[in-house]
Amino acid sequence: MAEPTPDTLIDGRYKVISRLGAGGMADVFLVEDQQLGRKIALKLLYRRFAEDPDFVERFRREAQAAAGLQHPNVVSVYDRGSFDDTYYIAMEYLPGRSLKQLIREEAPLDPVRAIDIAIQILKAARFAHRQGVIHRDLKPHNVIVDDSGHAKVTDFGIARAGASDMTETGSIMGTAQYLSPEQAQGQSVEAGSDLYSIGVVLYEMLTGRVPFDAESAVTIALKHVSEAPVPPSEINPNVPPELNQTVLWALNKNPADRPANADQLISVLESCRAAILSRAAGQNTASMAAVMADAGPVVGGAALADLPVYPDPATNGSGELGPPVVERDRGRRWWPWLLAALVVLLIAGAGAAVYVLTRPKQVVVPRVVGEPLNTARTIVQDSGFQVGVINVNNAQASGTVIGEDPAGGTKADKNSTVSLTVSRGPGNVSVPSVTGLSPAAATKTLHKAGLEVSHTVTQTSSSFPAGQVTGTDPSSGRPLPPGTAVTLFVSSGPPSKQIPDVTGDTQSAATNQLTNDGFNVNTVDRVSSTAAAGNVISQDPNGGSNAAPGSTVTIIVATAPPTAAVPPVIGDPASGASSALTTAGFKVVTKTKKVTQQSKNGTVISQSPNGGSTQNKGSTVTITVGQFTQTSSSSSTTTSSSPTSTTTSASTSPTTSTSAP
Repeated sequence: MAEPTPDTLIDGRYKVISRLGAGGMADVFLVEDQQLGRKIALKLLYRRFAEDPDFVERFRREAQAAAGLQHPNVVSVYDRGSFDDTYYIAMEYLPGRSLKQLIREEAPLDPVRAIDIAIQILKAARFAHRQGVIHRDLKPHNVIVDDSGHAKVTDFGIARAGASDMTETGSIMGTAQYLSPEQAQGQSVEAGSDLYSIGVVLYEMLTGRVPFDAESAVTIALKHVSEAPVPPSEINPNVPPELNQTVLWALNKNPADRPANADQLISVLESCRAAILSRAAGQNTASMAAVMADAGPVVGGAALADLPVYPDPATNGSGELGPPVVERDRGRRWWPWLLAALVVLLIAGAGAAVYVLTRPKQVVVPRVVGEPLNTARTIVQDSGFQVGVINVNNAQASGTVIGEDPAGGTKADKNSTVSLTVSRGPGNVSVPSVTGLSPAAATKTLHKAGLEVSHTVTQTSSSFPAGQVTGTDPSSGRPLPPGTAVTLFVSSGPPSKQIPDVTGDTQSAATNQLTNDGFNVNTVDRVSSTAAAGNVISQDPNGGSNAAPGSTVTIIVATAPPTAAVPPVIGDPASGASSALTTAGFKVVTKTKKVTQQSKNGTVISQSPNGGSTQNKGSTVTITVGQFTQTSSSSSTTTSSSPTSTTTSASTSPTTSTSAP
């Protein structure tokens, strides 16, 4: 199927204007509906997918799922049909740009703007969830934002409606950077998975990057499952604390620790927006906790009402402490000394009072060893401490707190820093080089390094003999988490070549051609009386067949038979002549010929080839042996007593004559 060009009429109704873009399954075109006179976006399934029933069903389901979602924040689907051996979906055309484009061009976004877009995405998700539809692939690429900031969600191609689930158990559907941990593990996907993906989108809007990224989708999925995200505020200090905490809440690994539903997350984001706007207007934000008190659980199950409050820094006036102004009595010289003493006492008393009133309050450090970093961070911050993180390699799961300083259960100054030692997991191992080893030896080496072998792939190689490992994927030297599966590539030898046909060629010419083509030659001589000596009679393998370079081709070369002089046997008895010829190396063929001379009976009267000529041994010599036959005149008898006589001659025996008495 050629790509539709401008003015192509699709399904007799949609006139192509231009190509808008392409996705993983389909091209998208801007078309004009000839019946309704409006511009729409038409998604045309790639023809190679149109032949796959699973893709067609997925495409059909996208249209069906989206068509049932009529909402201001969901792209409307108008029609579906077929064209040129494939299928299409006609949907609402939005003259804007994808949220991904907006992020690339403008991120990090202003927090209030990011909140507004996230709330619109959440409203679309909330509406879909109420209809029993889980999107399962929410990402900036699937959100269109117009110039006025209105956002709409599209691409319900892998949505799940009710209990119908097109994916097999354990499969991963969606885009790796935005997968929820449960989706990355192939587990059941519910509404909370969409909320996690929206949390990733909000994170990206605020920081300009996704929380987890890597070279491969599998590595990214593992990070979603096991690693804690860097708080957005550490990347973008302009992210307010309450918004920072809300994003981390949505990114909890356990769905039970995330917002209960889209409504709850919308409510908290609206409270964050109100607090940010109030702060911008100069109001005290200490009331933020009260505004968010009804929001429910956050990271680790703590309530938002329990979150630390982040008021603007207090601006307290400062003044100098000094002695009061007193009129001096010149008649009493001791007064200055008394005044100085009083000043010292006042200063000392004031210092003591200040220390008593301002000394830090000590509180108990919570025990968080064994907790995930996000949960531990929240618990420690809620107890009034700052958090420092030290990452180390450890056998514990990545993201798990394995130590804290000061230790949990001890007291420390409020607002001081508690350092959390967090496991990065056992760390990566380097893929060892196993090139040139046998598959068994390579597998043993990889196991010793802490890696697994997923499968073995056989491929031709001109550098390695058959049966040797030519490399791995990932390649040697690459750092990988322990337990990662590695693919072995094993040589099947060099690629095969076609053997030339050298039958009928001279031995020299045949050998040169085979050698030049990379084959070894084995020559076998065979006596032949039909082929010219020195020419190839046959070959093995046959010409035209394939074999690996370096393999052996056997050629059978004709040689001339030995020669001998033909014994002259004319006049010899037949038996003696035959024996003489056989002894000389010839084959004998005997013929008979009638003779009238009794002396020639049983003797050779001629031979071919002639005696004395040189002939190939094994060739045939024909001898003709005389067979005496009486003539009728010599065998007839006449009697006077009989007027007539009868002569009988046998065709296959000598002529005989019989006389009547």
